[in-house]
Amino acid sequence: MAGVITASEPSWIAPFTGLSPRSFGKLMTALRREGVDLARRGRPWGLPLEDRVLLVAAYWRTNLTMRQLAPLFGVSKSAADRIIDHLGPLLALQPRRRFAKGTVLIVDGTLVPTRDHSIAEQSKNYRYSTNHQVVIDADTRLVVVVGDPLPGNRNDCKAWEESGAKAAVGKTLTMADGGYPGTGLLMPHRRTPGEELPEWKKEHNRKHKQVRARVEHVFAHMKTWKILRDCRLKGDGVHHAMLGIARLHNLNLAG
Repeated sequence: MAGVITASEPSWIAPFTGLSPRSFGKLMTALRREGVDLARRGRPWGLPLEDRVLLVAAYWRTNLTMRQLAPLFGVSKSAADRIIDHLGPLLALQPRRRFAKGTVLIVDGTLVPTRDHSIAEQSKNYRYSTNHQVVIDADTRLVVVVGDPLPGNRNDCKAWEESGAKAAVGKTLTMADGGYPGTGLLMPHRRTPGEELPEWKKEHNRKHKQVRARVEHVFAHMKTWKILRDCRLKGDGVHHAMLGIARLHNLNLAG
């Protein structure tokens, strides 16, 4: 059965992936270089690699159920589920291992509402969520590290270390908001009770806030993939989705 949506028609790519056809082509080239399309034992896939990647991206982008998504690609509900389980981890962003001298990073945590309560906890958004520590390059706004998900009630200063983000960043200069006391990160000046900050500290805080806002812009862009607003995936699924969307975000920025 022919799918209604196919990557062979470029007009479907942008609305269902958030990528231009050119960026989607770069992604396909990288995936083939990584060996994603190598022959495997068992029954062959009913869709070509391009359509399978489009299906996974469309799932992340729209957050449709399998019952809604599968007919759009002309496959069964179980086949769509297997494609997502297989390709989701393979689309994951690989964390940057080295940083150039003078690189400045920005870290912040974002909450992803998650229905798998075994990995989530009620958080300040009053929903069961997971806390994801995301590190971006302050200059390029590319995502360089995404920490392992932690329960949403974990505060950022603990999640920074427990998620593995701190180890991945090493000693690279990293900016953060006031929620990371005692971590050694570059935070705004804090006012003690009864103290008024001098003007030079206020100016530092103003500039710090302007730069740090870039990570909030990244979160806003990443959450146009609607799965990050209400994730139904279980176990590592939310982490794979976060890493995959980070990779798509970077491709979008790179053009």
